[in-house]
Amino acid sequence: MKSIYDFTVKNLHGKNVSLSEYRGNVCLIVNTASECGLTPQLEGLQALQDEFGDQDFTVLGFPSNDFQGQEPLNGKEISSFCELNYGVSFPMFDKIHVKGDEAAELYQFLSDKSENGQVNSKPKWNFHKYLINKEGEVVDYFWPTTAPTAARVKKAIKRLLS
Repeated sequence: MKSIYDFTVKNLHGKNVSLSEYRGNVCLIVNTASECGLTPQLEGLQALQDEFGDQDFTVLGFPSNDFQGQEPLNGKEISSFCELNYGVSFPMFDKIHVKGDEAAELYQFLSDKSENGQVNSKPKWNFHKYLINKEGEVVDYFWPTTAPTAARVKKAIKRLLS
């Protein structure tokens, strides 16, 4: 069975990054957008990173313009926006497609149970969250409207960290 460690993605500066760099970490993978009503969730995602980051936890952000054009920025503009407005220090990657025929291979894997063995959940909007265990396997997901700091999200993270 594949894991997220089988994928290489580009960061906001166009550099290839193997997700195997996050081997042994619990990860929360989120599709983001800078002009969405849910964009303030970046603050909550950063709060999770701050709370659990020293315990082998990492938020991985993937900007996407797939939902009503709510991510008009590119590259360094996305980085600046996230840092200046929400203090984001967790890794943000290059803008990708997260749904449909053009979906990035990583998101095809994350959203299809026949590929990941666990979860069948395609992003319906920005800020759809996938929870990844220390082996790089998809173990759960949270809808866009679920706050990153919701008790059930934190409980699931704590369970995987212990």
